[in-house]
Order: sequence, then structure tokens, then C-alpha cells
Amino acid sequence: MDREVRALLNAGRLPEANSLFDEVVTKVSPGADRWVRSAVLVNRAVMAWRLGRIPLALELAAEGWTDLDADRADSPAVAQTMGSLGYLMEGIGNRRAALDMLRLSVQVARRAGNTDTLAHCLQRLGGSLNFRACSGPPAAAPAIFEEALAYLDEGLGLVKDEAMRRALMGAFGRSLAGVGQLDKAEETAAETLRLALDSGDLWGISVGNWVLAVVRREQADLDEARTLAARAVANAERINDTSLLLRFSTELADICHALGDAVGEAEALRRSMTASRTATETLQEGLGQALEQRRVAVQAQRLAVAAQEAAARDPLTGLANRLGLERAAQGLLESTAARGRVPWLVLVDVDWFKGVNDDAGHAAGDAALREIAGLLRRECRSDDLVARWAGDEFVVLLGDTGPNMDVGPNVAERIRAAVDGHDWTMVLGAVRRPTVSIGVAAGPAKLDQLFAAADMALYRAKRHGRNRVEVEPSVDEIPEIVSGN
Repeated sequence: MDREVRALLNAGRLPEANSLFDEVVTKVSPGADRWVRSAVLVNRAVMAWRLGRIPLALELAAEGWTDLDADRADSPAVAQTMGSLGYLMEGIGNRRAALDMLRLSVQVARRAGNTDTLAHCLQRLGGSLNFRACSGPPAAAPAIFEEALAYLDEGLGLVKDEAMRRALMGAFGRSLAGVGQLDKAEETAAETLRLALDSGDLWGISVGNWVLAVVRREQADLDEARTLAARAVANAERINDTSLLLRFSTELADICHALGDAVGEAEALRRSMTASRTATETLQEGLGQALEQRRVAVQAQRLAVAAQEAAARDPLTGLANRLGLERAAQGLLESTAARGRVPWLVLVDVDWFKGVNDDAGHAAGDAALREIAGLLRRECRSDDLVARWAGDEFVVLLGDTGPNMDVGPNVAERIRAAVDGHDWTMVLGAVRRPTVSIGVAAGPAKLDQLFAAADMALYRAKRHGRNRVEVEPSVDEIPEIVSGN
């Protein structure tokens, strides 16, 4: 159905093309590979642009481009996608990027070894080079036409599809005229026109008339050139091809100027300005869409970051949770080792916390945990990693310990004393105030090794009466812990 839409477009039957396009635009063959889907979407973007449906064209192009699989750089579908993107870029005025994309499409098509795809990509590249030669400095034009001629001649030797043959012949005729081979250009353009008339191909009719107009202009037959150029412009308008309309109306204006036809020149320039304005509006629409998409992307990124942070944070205390600790610990341990420091892990467990919950209730128990979290923050530095490990157990990871070899035990003792001396009346009333038992360990080790060593020290603190700090010897002095991981 995509081919039918394109055929209707090239025949100037825009209302029918629009109706059929609505039927196919949301459909992609079930099970289509990603790169095939990409080619379909971008091809439809070109058709939407031809139909004047600019926002939809840009949306389809962006989606297809996103799906483009760089790992499939030998696929005919990838080459088709690149060719369509280059054609679309050329149409909206992004000409440097267009030419780069079209050259790349030819390279990919060559690697893919598909002659039909290669012929299609060669036609688009050759046609774009023709337009570049027409609009650029006159001194550079012959070399550009020569390059285009080589690509188009190669394409004609490969092509089987009749519609693509007409497109190649039309562009080939313009290249021939550009290098001064006027007789051959006229012959090629006349054959293009004949085939296009037989098939009702307004695109081919428009291009054929344009090439003949160029030939007549070079032969100084300006009256005939004006008639042919006017036909080219009229047919370009009927098929709503902005690129053709912009080029052909400029050509017509130049011919009218040479004839002293001010009215014809003004009308041609009006059409040229309309086509140029359409291209500008397309770019503006694209910028607006790009800005909106960027806004949505930034918003989505912020939401994703917030979700990641929420997943790594304990909702009760606001401290990092176990996931947050595990995510951040490796970086802290590595940076500590890089500075030649030894990290400390402080493992804090609330004494008799079950009794606090039983006597004062779970709400009061939660409030007590929040209070302890606040005391931990107060007694630690801002770059220390403080986390709620699980239940009534907390972890503090000290990285940049400086020259003080007792920093871990000192911080642990400050935490113990702060909890022991805290006024719990507002939180727990007459219920027995909580205390904490703390195990401390140090060493150039991984998080699980430090945790295992600190847990052994915590067990001793509990066994020796609670509300106390116990320090485990350096982890590197405990081979059974290290070898067990």
C-alpha cells in the first residue's frame, strides 16, 4: 500500500493519496525486523511531508531514525532508511547533513549487495548533487555534475523498476546538460517525458520538462524554455514536491528575466518564495518539536533519577537503605584506597528494640528509629555514608579517615554516647530509653568483608552487656573472613 500512496502522489492525486495514507500510516508488518520497520517509518515520513503533514512527517522520521540499527550497516533496509532521511533533510534545507547521509546510504547499499536498493540510493544522491550544482557557485558546477553523472549512469545500469528508471533518467539528463552534452540530455529528457506521460507520472513529467527547459535555455531558445519551465513548475505544484518547486521556479524566474518578462519573473519568484517559506516553516516546526521532545526527555530523566534515588533511600528515616549503601560503597572504598587511607565500618544495633515496640507501640518505635537516624547524621561528617541496613540496624561507612587511626572507634563512641544521653521523653514517655551496641572494623577490604568483621565485634558488644563499642582487629589480620568471600 505504501507504493500505491507514492504512485498517487507522483500522479498528483493528493486527496486520494491522503486517504490511503491514513489507512497505512499506523501499520507495520507483524514481525518486521527493527531495521525494516525503520525503513518503513522514514519512507512514510517522506510521504507525510509530501502531503503537507509536517508534524507527522517529523514524528515518523524521528521514530524511524531512532530505530535505525547501526549494527546492521550491511542491510538494504538500513540503506533505504538513510536514503529517505537524506532526501527529507534535503527537502527541509538541512543540506550538508543530507548529502552526508545520502553518500552513506550508497556505501551501505553497496555492502548490502542489493541492486534495486543501490539504484534507488544512487538516484537520490545524484539528484541532490544536481541541485547542489545548480544552486552553488558556477565555477564549481561542472565537477559536481560530473560526479552526479557517474552515480546516475551506474544506477541506470542496475535498475529494473520502471518508476525508478524514469527517476534516474530525469536526473541523468540534467547532469548531461550540466556538463554540456546537450544533444544527449535532450534525448534522455524526451524519453523520460514520454515514459512519464504514458504512466501518468507527474514527477517524471515535471523533471523531463525541466531538463528540456535547461537545454533550450542553453540553446538560446528562451521562449520554448519558458514554456517548458512553466510546465515543470505547474506539475511540481500538483505533486506538492517542495524541493522540485523551489528549484524549478528559480529556473523559470531566471529565464523570464532573460526574456524581459517582468510579470512572469514576478510570478515565478512568488512561487519560489512560497516553496522557500514552506521549507522554513518545516524547519521551525521541527525545532518546536525538538524542543518539546527535549523537554519531555529531561522530565523523564528527572523522574527516572528520582525513582532511582527513592529506590535507594529508606522511607522511614531518610537514610540510604541497603541498596543505596551497596551502590555507593564501592566508589567510597575505591577512592579511600586511592588516597592511601583505611576505611572503617561502624555497625549499630538498637538494644532491646522489640521491647520498645511492645511497650510503646510501633508508631513510637518508628519515631525512635527516626531520632537515632538524626543522631547518626549529627555525629558523622557529610561525606560519610550512613544507612539503615535492616530493621533496627544501621551502618556507617567512613572513607577519608585521615591520619587518625582511631577515627572509627571514636565516631562509634560518639554515636553510643549520643543515643545513651538523648532525651527520649517526648518520643517514648516513661518507656525504657533505647541504647545501642556497636561493632567496628577497618581494613582495605570489600563491603561484605568489613560488614562480617564488624558483625563479629557487634556480637561481642551484645554478649558483654550491650550499650558498648567493640572493635574487631583489622580485616587483613583475619584471613578466615577474607578467604571465605
